[in-house]
Amino acid sequence: MSEAAAAPKPRAGRTAHGRRKVRSALAVAALDLFAEQGFEQTTVDQIADAAGVGRRTFFRYFRAKEDVVFPGHDERLAEVVERLEAADPTASPLRVVGETAGMVLEMYLDEPEVSLRRFELTRQVSALRDKEIASIDRYQRVFARFLRRCFSDQPDGELHAAVAAAAVVAAHNHVLRQWLRSGGQFDARAALQEAIGQLDQVLSPQWPSGGAVAGDDSVVVAAVRTSASPGVVLKQLRHSLGELED
Repeated sequence: MSEAAAAPKPRAGRTAHGRRKVRSALAVAALDLFAEQGFEQTTVDQIADAAGVGRRTFFRYFRAKEDVVFPGHDERLAEVVERLEAADPTASPLRVVGETAGMVLEMYLDEPEVSLRRFELTRQVSALRDKEIASIDRYQRVFARFLRRCFSDQPDGELHAAVAAAAVVAAHNHVLRQWLRSGGQFDARAALQEAIGQLDQVLSPQWPSGGAVAGDDSVVVAAVRTSASPGVVLKQLRHSLGELED
């Protein structure tokens, strides 16, 4: 046998692609077991066995079985932070955040089998639904922190950052749910791009260089549910901002 033939094959988890493959295999195995025998009844050992890996491998990727339902969120959040920190300072901050939200959307679109099964599961298990909400909140806080830096020289910078971050997340969530409910058939990329464009058109002119006019002590407060559609978000913002202009 030649040395080349005898050389051991690299382990799947040693490359970025391999790690994604192992993580996805664990997620699919877990979701299958959760659907078959229930979330509470499924053990980590069963998940690892079904995915063809050991218990130690499972814990290299996830802290607990709850985490296996949301594979890749920590990694993607780190990528989001890195992208925002490297953003072009001359670009529209809202556009930057919107494009970055597209990265988060891609995480779901890249693994449709996992995303669609998770959608069904989170509607049945309240603990997982709460965890999903918490993960979404992490992205919103990262977006808001970036926008606060962009608008730090504006009197209403923190308000602008909070409103814009919440609006982008609301648009992302609405588009994602449309895609999930369609069984992965809806054109989510185009829909999110259009929604972000509308938000940029509505919000950016209100803070042209970002701040309120000197002597203007008006305050706009926009309360938007994260499950609201982009249309509802825009309607509420137009109403509030219109009152400010009057």
